Amino acid sequence: MKLVIVTDAWEPQVNGVVRTLGKTREHLQEMGYEVIMLSPLDFKTIPCPSYPSIRLALMPYRKLAIMLDNLQADAVHIATEGPLGMAARRWCLRNNIRFTTSFHTQFPEYLRLRLPVPLSWSYAWLRRFHRPAVRTLVPTISQQQRLQQYGFQDVYVWGRGVDTDIFTTNNAKNYDLPRPVFINMGRVAVEKNIEAFLDLDLPGSKVVIGDGPDLDMLQKRYSDVLFTGAKFAEELAAYLAGGDVFVFPSKTDTFGLVILEAMACGLPVAAYPVTGPKDIIIKGETGELDWDLQKAALNALNLQKTDCIAYAHENSWHKCSEVFSGYMYNNYPETQVKTAQMLGQKSG
Repeated sequence: MKLVIVTDAWEPQVNGVVRTLGKTREHLQEMGYEVIMLSPLDFKTIPCPSYPSIRLALMPYRKLAIMLDNLQADAVHIATEGPLGMAARRWCLRNNIRFTTSFHTQFPEYLRLRLPVPLSWSYAWLRRFHRPAVRTLVPTISQQQRLQQYGFQDVYVWGRGVDTDIFTTNNAKNYDLPRPVFINMGRVAVEKNIEAFLDLDLPGSKVVIGDGPDLDMLQKRYSDVLFTGAKFAEELAAYLAGGDVFVFPSKTDTFGLVILEAMACGLPVAAYPVTGPKDIIIKGETGELDWDLQKAALNALNLQKTDCIAYAHENSWHKCSEVFSGYMYNNYPETQVKTAQMLGQKSG
């Protein structure tokens, strides 16, 4: 089966969407799929306003339409709502092609952090974008329920995984810092609410792993915090495994892949009880959820690393990719092998 995934988020970007799509492609190929990624790498691009490290395809429709015409794919999945996603949606509707979409990022909340745009306006646009899709895939049940409250239809859950061959407790970094070591990892940007972590009055030390537009500003403001910059693969795992607690202050993530990655490295997680963390963390076992993030972080120190590791090992990328493949097969009854009901779930 030939599957085309159209995405505005792709390498060399480093984020949860790119990791999700990359791992899904890898495992689908192992399952026998032919997977073609159409991304900004195939087009002329311009830097995204306020986020120049992200490149946006410039007027991609004509070229994308030719590519899709020639590929003759069995299934089309539109992963993002950017220029390429909009162009692919337009092509599918013009050619009466069934397609699926996914909702990875709470853009309305991110946008409101930068501009005074009402959430209702942004969600109305996104609802219109996703309405023609056979299915809109989201990472958690609470995100599914949230979109349904905003009037989205045909919303299904497609979970996330962790690579437990890379994210282990092996070769843990020996931080030359006062213990305990509280770690945050991810994109260093306003929507991640990192300052909520940096402002906490905690014993020991704080470490931030990652890069992003706010890195320089935060380094200057918080000189007592170790900012490591971006780390990857086994080195990233070693930096995580060297800590004691992972603090996840974001209130706008739809999932938070870094939570599973931290757990696989033996770190209990402290977070707010919001979409994403509340779907992943088992309170009092793999982490602590509390609107008082300091309390959550301190309580997480008492949890067992072994429980976190065991939970992470239950969430494989292969299992997630099987769920995704079930939804793709279900787009086309004539090639249906498995049902989405066997591999995923839809509430209501």
